[in-house]
Amino acid sequence: MSKKPLIETNPYLKDMARYRRDLVTSVSSSTAIETGARVGTIARTLAPEPSLVLIKIRRGSAR
Repeated sequence: MSKKPLIETNPYLKDMARYRRDLVTSVSSSTAIETGARVGTIARTLAPEPSLVLIKIRRGSAR
């Protein structure tokens, strides 16, 4: 039985625009926690295209 690569089976990885947007969101939120910088500022630094900076910022109990 041959196994398919994750890129072919995971629906979140098939759509490259969505994958990139989610990756930028994940990295920028983690970096914001570590550095204290704002998530939006970090996301704009990471995203090569302005359309990728559509981040939903949730205010948690940390602030």
